[in-house]
Amino acid sequence: TDGRMMMPRGRMLGGSSGINYMAYVRGHPGDFDAWAAAGGSGWSYSDVVAYFKKSEGLAPSGDIVVDADAHSTTGPLGVSVRAPVIAGAQEFVDAAIAAGIPAGDYNGRDRGGPEGVVSLLQTTTREGKRSSTYHAFLEGVVAERPNLTVITYAHVTRVLLDDAGGLKARGIEYRTVDGATRTLSAEKEVVLSAGAIGSPHILMLSGIGPRRELEAAGVGCVLDAPDVGKHLKDHLQVALFFPAAGVGVSMTELGISLGPDALRAPNGPLPADPADDATMPDELKELQHEAERRVAEWATTGRGLVSSSLYEACAWFSTGLGDHHTHDAQLGFFCCGYTPDLWRWVLRVNPDEYFDDWAKRLGPDAESMIVLANPVQPHSEGEIVLTSPDPDVHPDIRMNYFDDPHDMRVMIATLRKALEVVANWPGHREIGPLLVPPALAAKHSHSPGDTPSDDLLEDLALHYSWTVYHPTSTCRMGSVVDERLRVAGVSSLRIADASVMPDVVSGNTNAACIMIGEKGAEMIAADHGVNLVEFVHATP
Repeated sequence: TDGRMMMPRGRMLGGSSGINYMAYVRGHPGDFDAWAAAGGSGWSYSDVVAYFKKSEGLAPSGDIVVDADAHSTTGPLGVSVRAPVIAGAQEFVDAAIAAGIPAGDYNGRDRGGPEGVVSLLQTTTREGKRSSTYHAFLEGVVAERPNLTVITYAHVTRVLLDDAGGLKARGIEYRTVDGATRTLSAEKEVVLSAGAIGSPHILMLSGIGPRRELEAAGVGCVLDAPDVGKHLKDHLQVALFFPAAGVGVSMTELGISLGPDALRAPNGPLPADPADDATMPDELKELQHEAERRVAEWATTGRGLVSSSLYEACAWFSTGLGDHHTHDAQLGFFCCGYTPDLWRWVLRVNPDEYFDDWAKRLGPDAESMIVLANPVQPHSEGEIVLTSPDPDVHPDIRMNYFDDPHDMRVMIATLRKALEVVANWPGHREIGPLLVPPALAAKHSHSPGDTPSDDLLEDLALHYSWTVYHPTSTCRMGSVVDERLRVAGVSSLRIADASVMPDVVSGNTNAACIMIGEKGAEMIAADHGVNLVEFVHATP
């Protein structure tokens, strides 16, 4: 609404895996082969697939195609297909197949040719509960290890450096929740895993980055590293909104499935104070009991509406416009239309402008669906720019979407395929016409049911697209770190997160980040003579 997008980060144990949509998507094998071809020795698909498998604990499912040899069922990271499958999600898969996208395992060894692949989503869940990296790798026995100390409510402000005999990381400085500044010393090395925004920010606060920008922000330059914070890649998506009776999940149904607390006043029909429940009319008591039943079923069996984010199925394919080593387009299916507050405050879209009648389109009982058009090999690059020496002042996040005209061409092609999929929806459903914001409809003389012009689709993308929350490549391999994730020009300093990706993968990024962590941990162990229970490679 003010020209800016939300770019939240997960400030919690488990990072952004604790707030994401839980899509488990590795990327196309060609993505990693391209990393290796660009100088990332040891990062080809054949090199990294074993690290994906090491962490994965896939729950078998008859609802999807599975390339069994590409998966593991024994790893700590829960991966599963939601239960029960939402009917609309399977219908999206069927529609995509009818539109020429075959069913398959998008995390398999072969993600298909240019025609691509479609599937219900594999999600980072175990028995219907989120399997964040905290739950998978840290919670429980691991957190109690005597050689591990986790400091919470700590904000890292900079890396401490020595320059005697060459620049070396010797520890970190951080602020506690009460504002005190403390330091920690590193006997071996420092590893940054603050993400594609946080890691370059910490480097620049430490004096490692583009000299002119650091000095302009009031930070002395210790190492002129012009690529720190540059080459930012992200996925951008456009939502196509359709009325979809019988396909979409209403907010009322979701609220009931979340349990009685989600139904309490001021936003729900139940009393704000549970002490008043006894005086409720019978129909509200029945609603309360149904909500209690649903949430209890989910808690005990993992089954229910709340066992996923309602981001339920995806397809990948090639538009034919370039990047032939991979798929350059992704379609996602949301089986709901969200709430007015979410559109306004999270998506940053004014419902009064976007909808002809938002009270009707986003009403609690409205059934609608969203198909997301998401080009996944953007050519445009943004940057993270330091604005202050104060660690509490956010850097500028300049996404620079559509700077390269190629990206708009791919977006329009992706939107066209999304419309084709909806046009092939199973015949027993009646999907309503694409909802076009009234101002754009008037500008382009578009009436409900018309096929939108390319000019209209471009306008829709320019005015109503938003991030998929996949920032990468701001400390990319070959520019800021080497193939063993070591920061160039600074000894004893490594980075392991999305910032080191040479290019963004063609899909959701969480799984690839976990793979980078697995591979990076093995590198560190090998460099320092630490014995792991399992080494993927004998000489990493």
